[in-house]
Amino acid sequence: MLKSVTESFASMIHGLKVDHLTDGVIQRSKRMILDSLGVGFLGTGTEVFHKVTQYSKIYSSNTSSTVWGRPDFRLPPTYAAFVNGVAVHSMDFDDTWHPATHPSGAVLPVLTALSEALPQTPKFSGLDLLLAFNVGIEVQGRLMHFSTEAKDIPKRFHPPSVVGTLGSAAAASKFLGLSLTKCREALAIAVSHAGAPIANAATQTKPLHIGNAAKHGMEAAFLAMLGLQGNKQILDLGSGFGAFYANYSPKGLPSLDSHIWLLDQQDVAFKSFPAHLATHWVADAAAAVRKHLVVSERAPLPTDHIDRIVLRIPDVQYVNRPFPDSEHEARHSFQYVACAMLLDGSVAVPSFHSQQINRPEVRELLEKVELEHRPDNLPSFNTLYCEISVTLKDGTTFTERSDTFYGHWRKPLSQEDLQKKFRANASKVLSRDTVESLIRVVGNLENLEDCSTLTTLLKGPSVQEEASKLSHMFSFHHTTLH
Repeated sequence: MLKSVTESFASMIHGLKVDHLTDGVIQRSKRMILDSLGVGFLGTGTEVFHKVTQYSKIYSSNTSSTVWGRPDFRLPPTYAAFVNGVAVHSMDFDDTWHPATHPSGAVLPVLTALSEALPQTPKFSGLDLLLAFNVGIEVQGRLMHFSTEAKDIPKRFHPPSVVGTLGSAAAASKFLGLSLTKCREALAIAVSHAGAPIANAATQTKPLHIGNAAKHGMEAAFLAMLGLQGNKQILDLGSGFGAFYANYSPKGLPSLDSHIWLLDQQDVAFKSFPAHLATHWVADAAAAVRKHLVVSERAPLPTDHIDRIVLRIPDVQYVNRPFPDSEHEARHSFQYVACAMLLDGSVAVPSFHSQQINRPEVRELLEKVELEHRPDNLPSFNTLYCEISVTLKDGTTFTERSDTFYGHWRKPLSQEDLQKKFRANASKVLSRDTVESLIRVVGNLENLEDCSTLTTLLKGPSVQEEASKLSHMFSFHHTTLH
């Protein structure tokens, strides 16, 4: 008798072993983990992170897990996963996959929370974490391959809220060692927790989609452990998981004997600045056209000479924001990223601060931007391009095009640049020694015997350590003055 699609997913989650991991998958997933930790640490300084941590303080438990970068603040595992997931996506700086989703943020916070909260003998190893992480990533990818709609930039549901919730449930189920039946139940429960509309993109609510996916997936695994049951064919039905996607056509997975990881076939993209992935093509093209407009790299842009700016990009409505009013809107604005790059010659974390967004020269330039949507420029992260034309008042036009930016899977970030990004992000919260220790530990994760080595580093400096550091600094300052 043929297995149902749902049964085949449960079999994959339950049956995959450490021996199934390939060197390629291990290396790629370690890069995803390092990047997610870095953007998560940076995200702990955001307003949305502050709000969700204030809210989560009303929950307490005898079992608790670390909130990244907050050594004196612990939460029940589900809420630690929630706030850490929010931190990862709080600035839209996390990894992006194809078909379109942010795969890591819904999974990694679950595993760091569980590895700390659960008594385990022998201890969870780095390989245990890598296996569960990749199971969570794999489930997301497999589900997105069941619909042609999922291959495009989303229009209805935000993908991490859908597939991320099931990826979280799968990763938690694997880490907890659930039976095949309970893995299936966890998926069914997770489907009833899934889904968030794309209309909340470019708001403070969007990062909650990742946090909720992490939290709800873990809850689904816990409820399955307790015997809660759901529809045994939840992934087979159009009225089940298929409710989230048009043209849903699920297929049973091949046996584990012939298992090929999707991450081996399709790498992720890493962002060099915190904004929607599609804006990275815009920044790349704008940087190229800027060279025609300025006499030197640091010279100011002659804005008064510019008559019009045309961006030829895919029709993605939620990234079409002519005059963004907030950092979240600016991160989802083709127009703003183009103007910021033209004006400044770079786009970085500070580019989305309110004082940068509201500069008069930015507003002046935004008035000159027009969008064009050519029929061949489809809204897919695998095929889209950006062409930018800047026409001067004397009629001269300069045009540049970007088909692939640095950081895309076709042009991946070097390991050196990935670590550079991590250092820049994590150093906002952690000491230099801790940052370097995390790079070493994650880089050698497959040989880590005890995950507590990792979770201890994630706590960051305690209040006492910070006070000691300040005391030393003041002592040093006092000494140098005399």
